[in-house]
Amino acid sequence: MIDLHYLHFLENILTYNRKTKFLKVLENRTKHFTVVVEDIFQLHNASAVMRSCEVFGIQELNVIEQRYGKSIDKEIAMGAQKWVDINAFDSVSNCVETLKGKGYQIIATTPHDNDCLMDDFDISKPSALFFGTERDGLSEEILQKADGFLKIPMAGFTESLNISVSAAIIIQNLMNRLRHSDIDWHLTEEEILIKRLAWARNSIKDIKRIEERYYRSFSV
Repeated sequence: MIDLHYLHFLENILTYNRKTKFLKVLENRTKHFTVVVEDIFQLHNASAVMRSCEVFGIQELNVIEQRYGKSIDKEIAMGAQKWVDINAFDSVSNCVETLKGKGYQIIATTPHDNDCLMDDFDISKPSALFFGTERDGLSEEILQKADGFLKIPMAGFTESLNISVSAAIIIQNLMNRLRHSDIDWHLTEEEILIKRLAWARNSIKDIKRIEERYYRSFSV
């Protein structure tokens, strides 16, 4: 449970415009879709995917770090890491099992001929969208465990796009369709309160000193 008194204490430190912006952004956030990147070799691509999640309203990014174990590049992410939840996994199986346990279907993004095109994709089901490495695409393990496959329609000679570009195109398309649907895709009230608290803490300089002052007031 969120300590509402504490939340209001922190939000009173923020400007009115800041608090209003939080509420407006949270109205457009979702966990109906989540994004997964697998062993991204070029770090700036993982950071760019996270930025696309933030811009288009996907709250959670999942990162599988079996081989490279790199962290998000904060300069390329341009602050998006403050607003998107990042879940790290050390194996494909752990990630897939966790997401399936949360009710997501596993959707592999690939350029294969028989894959579902974006506009034909059924957006009604909670889906985890998997994106693979720049060099090798998704691993065979993910392709074997996938519940479905999704691709971007292409009219040229090139068979694939950079992962950050592919993710941006797919996320924007599916989120736009989701917002114009009757599907209940919004965050729950509890999830919104949790993010309000986290974002308030991320926005306040010297938050540790502020928290100490708050809790000290109850011990006096």
